[in-house]
Amino acid sequence: MSPPEDLAGAGVVNRGFEGADDGFQTIDLRTHGKEPPGSHQAPADPPPPEERGLRCGWAAWRPRWLQRYRTAKWALFWLCWAGAIQGMVVNGFVNVVITTIEKRFGLRSMQTGVIAGGYDMASFICLAPVTYLGGRAGASKPRWLGLGVLLMGGGSLLFALPHFLVPPYRVASEEPDDLCRANRTMGDLCDSTATAGGWAEGGAWAVAVFVAAQLLHGAGATPLFTLGVTYIDENVSKKMSSVYLGVYYTMAVVGPALGYVVGGQMLNIYTDFITVDSSTVGITPLSSVWVGAWWVGFILSALLCLVVAVPLLAFPHELPEFYLTPKGGVGITPLSSVWVGAWWVGFILSALLCLVVAVPLLAFPHELPGAAEIRSSKVSEAHEGEASKSAAFSALHELPRAAAALLRNPTFLFLNLAGASEGMLISGFAAFLPKLIENQFAVNASEAALLLGVITVPAGGGGTFLGGWLVKRWRLACAGIIRLCVAATLAAAAFTFSFVLSCDDYPFAGVTVPYNTPSVGGDRLSSVCNAACACAAAAYAPVCGADGVVYYSPCHAGCATSNNVGSAQLYGDCACVNTTGVVLPSYSFEGGASNSSITYEAINSPCASDCAHLWLFVFLSFCVMLFTFLATMPALSATLRCVREDQRSFALGIQWIKVRLLGTIPAPLLFGFLIDLSCSLWDTTCGATGACLLYDNVNMSRYMLALALVGKLCSLLFFFLAWWFYRPPSNNKNGNAVLPSVDMVVTSEKTNGVVANGETVGNGYCNQALECSDHL
Repeated sequence: MSPPEDLAGAGVVNRGFEGADDGFQTIDLRTHGKEPPGSHQAPADPPPPEERGLRCGWAAWRPRWLQRYRTAKWALFWLCWAGAIQGMVVNGFVNVVITTIEKRFGLRSMQTGVIAGGYDMASFICLAPVTYLGGRAGASKPRWLGLGVLLMGGGSLLFALPHFLVPPYRVASEEPDDLCRANRTMGDLCDSTATAGGWAEGGAWAVAVFVAAQLLHGAGATPLFTLGVTYIDENVSKKMSSVYLGVYYTMAVVGPALGYVVGGQMLNIYTDFITVDSSTVGITPLSSVWVGAWWVGFILSALLCLVVAVPLLAFPHELPEFYLTPKGGVGITPLSSVWVGAWWVGFILSALLCLVVAVPLLAFPHELPGAAEIRSSKVSEAHEGEASKSAAFSALHELPRAAAALLRNPTFLFLNLAGASEGMLISGFAAFLPKLIENQFAVNASEAALLLGVITVPAGGGGTFLGGWLVKRWRLACAGIIRLCVAATLAAAAFTFSFVLSCDDYPFAGVTVPYNTPSVGGDRLSSVCNAACACAAAAYAPVCGADGVVYYSPCHAGCATSNNVGSAQLYGDCACVNTTGVVLPSYSFEGGASNSSITYEAINSPCASDCAHLWLFVFLSFCVMLFTFLATMPALSATLRCVREDQRSFALGIQWIKVRLLGTIPAPLLFGFLIDLSCSLWDTTCGATGACLLYDNVNMSRYMLALALVGKLCSLLFFFLAWWFYRPPSNNKNGNAVLPSVDMVVTSEKTNGVVANGETVGNGYCNQALECSDHL
């Protein structure tokens, strides 16, 4: 029997008919395309991306050689670097320099909290319009991403600007006024050092510039973790989505680690190293009044952003699938004598890392080729009641209705609240954890930054990647993913008791311990031993006495003589230092042909600390970070799965608005306020209140423990409620079901009389009989 004419020469071979002359032709499912009826020629290839306006490039220049990089993996590569730069700047450099700019510009923790919160304020303002406009059909997500990276670069330049607007930094130890002398007056100090030291350079203008820079950082970073996430998710299979997003978020965590390490090393360089020889200032990085080169990292990051934005702007709005990517399209191989390799790539990467990152990201399209087929293969796990509502919101005036539809989804709502609680803790501790370590464990800013950088890479990056890998390894559905978040948050909450660890306060004369002579008047820093020194006018320049007590300045220690030996300032004849029964320490140095030493009663370096809790605190903090970041990737996957596909970009925008509004915006203000409450001594030189000079370690530890524990318990409650209220869609009543293995995807296209809508082909599903997901 002959087949109908419209089915001749096409179809799927049934083994039962092998050998029969039935007129059917065997075809290759991997290469089959539409053919004219009766044709026995090779199947036609799908229309090339070039014919669909998906070429990679800038404006009218879209060279052929550039199209080989138009893949999901290259898109992920550039997005990873963009996310790393964002983390390095916002969560690395900014947090590392908080205590330094407090000293340099005389700011309080509340003011630096406002600066840190500026990033989230901009994100809150920009999230809705960026995610709504960038998530519309036809919008180019890579263009939004590239422009955002450029904005971040501008913000970094602006953040470094205050360094160039103030005179060179000077400290009290550079002046002879730090010694005890009876004829000093307040006017002498304030007139001669009007521009010396951070306390004289503070003001609203500095805060305004820093906040403006953070606003640019926030606006520029807005597309990265909204449009960037959906861009990846739309162009890879559900099977690979968690892995791709896990890699992306892992790089975003590596960024802050780089920021901590690089920024910490910059703080070992004197802030005015270009114009001042640091060996002549009389202080070292160990000194509490040292100000490092906090601004250098922002200049470098601005240059990196400039280069990263270029490749991003080149990507089309949709990427071709792997099988549409030209293989050897130039007609030559590396064995050819005329082959020219990408010799320039290594130099650019080694010179400025992200110099190369920006270009591809700005060029990516809003949707990759084959994205529609990939989306059709994904089983909806949207919360029951939302999955059945298929009407899309495409007009701007429908924005409130779209938001209301999302807010009626209880799982989405509680995931947002959990994200806000986690965001508050991450944002607050990212900004002030270096300050906590500096004050609690008596380490300098550079060492604190290095410690955090070292633990952030394995804990934050490893936890993020592990969370994404577990979702894929266990093939968890939405309900199972939320339960994983509950378990990870419970483990993190158990380790928050690390903040119980604290060290005793330094013995500070007049503040934590009394002078060895009676006090004078109402000034707790004045005593009989320094009453004739007019020390009320002395600037803050702490010294460590031979008795192990810290004094506000050499004047407050009653010191009458000083010796400048290299970077050390040694003081003698200190009336307030109790040297009874104390063997005076000596300072060794090279003098002439042999080493020499000199005894002293006070020195301009910190007193030794016998606190041994630092490494235990670092280990416990590592555990808190590991389990906190382990939940971030699963929480993101759950958010994407519990809403409709056409709502995902907008849903991420709404979620980030809530996270910003309820979590990351108030977090630095709350943390800064509580840290200011634990201040024991404020800088009030020349009648102006500046930065805090000494903190109460016990109170600071208690405040941080309360914040961490309450925040984690709230997150635990919200994740549990998200799981409790989740209802899988009617076509998948078991919310814990393992997702099907999708190796091939089928569209509802009728091909020569054979309908392949949902039919199993081989061990999976097929889209135009083309294998896909394993190669994404």
